[in-house]
Order: sequence, then structure tokens, then C-alpha cells
Amino acid sequence: MKTYPSIPDVADAPERLFAEGHLWVTEKVDGAQFRFQLQESGRVRFGDRTRVYDHPDAVPEPYQHAVRHVQTHLDRETLRAAVDDVEEVVFFAVAMHFQTIDYEWERTPSVLGVDIWSGSADAFRPPDAVVAIFDRLGLQAVPVVDRELRARDFDPGSYRVPQSAWCDGPAEGVVIRNKRGGRAQLTHPDRSATADRPHSIDASAPELATTYATHSRLETLATTLDADGSPVTVERLYERLLETIGREAPTLLTDDGPVDSGTFRSEIAARTRSFLDDREPSSQATR
Repeated sequence: MKTYPSIPDVADAPERLFAEGHLWVTEKVDGAQFRFQLQESGRVRFGDRTRVYDHPDAVPEPYQHAVRHVQTHLDRETLRAAVDDVEEVVFFAVAMHFQTIDYEWERTPSVLGVDIWSGSADAFRPPDAVVAIFDRLGLQAVPVVDRELRARDFDPGSYRVPQSAWCDGPAEGVVIRNKRGGRAQLTHPDRSATADRPHSIDASAPELATTYATHSRLETLATTLDADGSPVTVERLYERLLETIGREAPTLLTDDGPVDSGTFRSEIAARTRSFLDDREPSSQATR
């Protein structure tokens, strides 16, 4: 699967990027690099920045929310109708779980599209096509801030990074692209200063389980499963709960996190079972 090239800062960008043509500017979001590709079999193959996984279950847990989002929303038939060989197309996106910016997770999409590689053309699709294609396939691209700006009129030194579409504060930065594949990034100075600041979690596994596995959150997830026609089982509700936690605090699900992940999972599972034990009688009473 195609690997996404690194994006230089504007200070290191090729001069020709700002010499001619027009530019598209998109929000630079603070997530984890994510890529996927539809296989002829109909299965979607996933990858992160450096690794590719042959089965969705092998994708690390913090990315599982993004895996399910793509599997649920990707319009496979529209994609098959649009290209001769679906395996020649690689989609690059951002899995939106916590890195350094605490987004408003309930309204921030799990996946935001960034770029599309066409193997048949041996090139990335132009930025206007990227936005349109993600939309046609049922997915959302990163927000477009400015489009068709004259390259010669763009001054990186005076450009003001806008507010983020997904949190109360400035965007992490912007990505500037032209239609020939040139790209550069400009980071907001406030975000650059806090990029390496660690996210402190100072609580025990039971305390964290109480914080993240609240009754209201479990009820919201259970109601969503009901609305989708899915059975509300302990296993299914537990999986959805882990996905939401993985977005907000992915280190809680890793072996090198701030608490023992096994203990934390056990506490989460116990709270999930307790919630369903209390919920079933009231749910049955309303039927």
C-alpha cells in the first residue's frame, strides 16, 4: 500500500509551490495518520503511518473507531463503479483520536480524509477532486479553509491560521497544496509551543473507569445500538465503549499507559455488565 510522503514546513517548501498557479488550504488536524484500500474481495485493508494490516482486527485498538467508521460509511459500490481496479486507489486520512489537542469528540468525525493516490495515474488526485471523492463515498474530508488562492499572492509570513472546526481554539495549522502535488504545512505558533507537552493522567484504574464509563455514556451508546438494529449485548456495548475511550484517551488502552490496561479493561467491563443488568428490567417494562 502506498506510503504517504512527509509534508515540509513552509520554510522548507520548494519555491515553485508559491510561484505560479493556485493553492488550496485545508485545516491541519491533530490526529494519527491512517490509510485504507478496498480489496477486490470487498474487504478493506488498513494501515497506519508505517504498518499495513491484512485483517481489520489486527489494527491497534486506538484505531478501531476509525476502522468501524470506514467499514460502516464507505460506499463500496460507488467506488467500484468509478474505477477499473479498486486496489489501485489508496485513501489517506487522519484517525481522530487524542494526540495533543482535546477536540469535541462527540461531534468530531472518527475519520477525516486528506489525500487520494491513484495507481493508474501514478499521482495524487488534485485537492478539489479529493474533497468531492470523499463526499461521494460517504466520508468527510478535512475542512477547506481557502480555495483557488493565487500562489503569488500567498504570504506564509502573514497568513493567519484560522479557528479549528472541531474545538474551541485555533487549528493545529494548515496544509497548503497545489494541483500538481506540491504541499507544505504551516503550524499555529500556540499549537507548536504545546505539541510536545505530555497529557497528564493522574488517577487509578477504578477512578478512570468511573470517569469514562458513566451511566449517561453507556446509555447513549446503547441507544445508538438500538437505533441501528444491533443487539445490545455486554460484548458489543463494551467494544463501543472502548472505541470512545480510545478516541479521548488512547494511552489507557496501551500496555505502556498511565495505568495497567488489563485492570482498566476489567473495571470497564464490570461497569458495562452492571449497567445492562440495571437497564434490562426498565427496557422490558417499556415494550
